[in-house]
Amino acid sequence: MNVNEKIRAREVRLIDVNGEQLGVKSRNEALDIAANANLDLVMVAPNAKPPVCRVMDYGKYRFEQQKKEKEARKKQTVIKVKEVRLSPGIEDHDFNTKLRNARKFLSKGDKVKASVRFRGRAITHKELGQKVLERMAEECKDIAQVETKPKMEGRSMFLMLAPLSEK
Repeated sequence: MNVNEKIRAREVRLIDVNGEQLGVKSRNEALDIAANANLDLVMVAPNAKPPVCRVMDYGKYRFEQQKKEKEARKKQTVIKVKEVRLSPGIEDHDFNTKLRNARKFLSKGDKVKASVRFRGRAITHKELGQKVLERMAEECKDIAQVETKPKMEGRSMFLMLAPLSEK
């Protein structure tokens, strides 16, 4: 932001401390008004014709802005993608272990990428891998929704599960 002497415009539309418009003033006149109030002249709308300037305490204004940004960052959540690897011929006990991990990730708010890796000749039976992924989606449907349906990518098939939004 342009402050005080950095403002290059000859004329500016001036707004005082209380938010009232003082009209179009020359730059020097606006700087004098700000100096008399022991405050700064801050350009708030540089693209307007003429540019809009406000008389305010710039240090306090910057502090408030930083506080708002910090609050916004606190409320922001980063969603991670966790991967659960399965195989086409997975047994029930192993499947349940992977399912437990996937449910744990989903309950923490992370997305889960369930992938089935085909090795050797297993790629000829893609329907087995698809059944495993659909079973995973079915078991997690109470806490997750399918974001992308099972699809092949190279020698692996994967599906994305996203946690249900709490609305």
